[in-house]
Amino acid sequence: MMTDHFEQLISLWFAEDIGDGDHTTLSCIPETAVGKSQLIIKENGVIAGVEVARKIFQAFDPQLLMTVFINDGNEVKSGDIAFVVEGKIRSLLQTERLMLNIMQRMSGIATRTSEYVKLLEGTKTRVLDTRKTTPGLRLLEKEAVKIGGGVNHRTGLYDMILLKDNHVDFAGGIDKAILRAKNYMKEKNKNLKIEIEVRNFDELAQVLEIGGVNRIMLDNFSAENTRKAVEMIDGKFEIESSGGITFETIRSYAECGVDFISVGALTHSVKSLDMSFKAV
Repeated sequence: MMTDHFEQLISLWFAEDIGDGDHTTLSCIPETAVGKSQLIIKENGVIAGVEVARKIFQAFDPQLLMTVFINDGNEVKSGDIAFVVEGKIRSLLQTERLMLNIMQRMSGIATRTSEYVKLLEGTKTRVLDTRKTTPGLRLLEKEAVKIGGGVNHRTGLYDMILLKDNHVDFAGGIDKAILRAKNYMKEKNKNLKIEIEVRNFDELAQVLEIGGVNRIMLDNFSAENTRKAVEMIDGKFEIESSGGITFETIRSYAECGVDFISVGALTHSVKSLDMSFKAV
């Protein structure tokens, strides 16, 4: 994950937090003082962001030594020690909040994702994330979804064609939207998957007649209508359910036989997992 993009992000994060200096730390901690801090988990969940934390420490001070006890994707409970970091106390204090902000957010997403994944055990349905992410943090948030056992949908607008309701309406209908997408890929020599959103059985029937897509998204269908739609599609295309599906209703949609259920709540309204970074 340590791409140029990620290195730039870390630089921006430190610039935002430290500015022209952490004057609190610089004023009261000698430059040569060394010490040790540990990451203490304060809430049960799934940990994510350990490897990102390692990169944050290395980027700020390559002399920091990190000893990991619990890796990304493991379940944790209150009181667990995930890792210990040794080195200059000034470095420990200046990296503390940035590391915690990232780890708490990623662990909250991984924890919530794993709760959804457990609800679907025994079905073929996989949980998908969405583009409802924090600007600038999408790659980390989608990584957290994977760590929690979910599956990434498209990363952005560039790696898949997803014809949503507005695209269909602006294009002048299902047929025109699909045809233009296929012609565009031919012209641009692109090989992208095409997914199309349908809002009702009439639109679904049009897609089934036209074809030319990889996946059909059933938008805001009830569980009962989803079951009928799955029968109509009859395995010819991948099926994704989306829109208003909650923790309480997701199992009923999975039992209809859909391949994927996308859940915006994995990333747009998740609660961070509580943890702290304390001097040993």
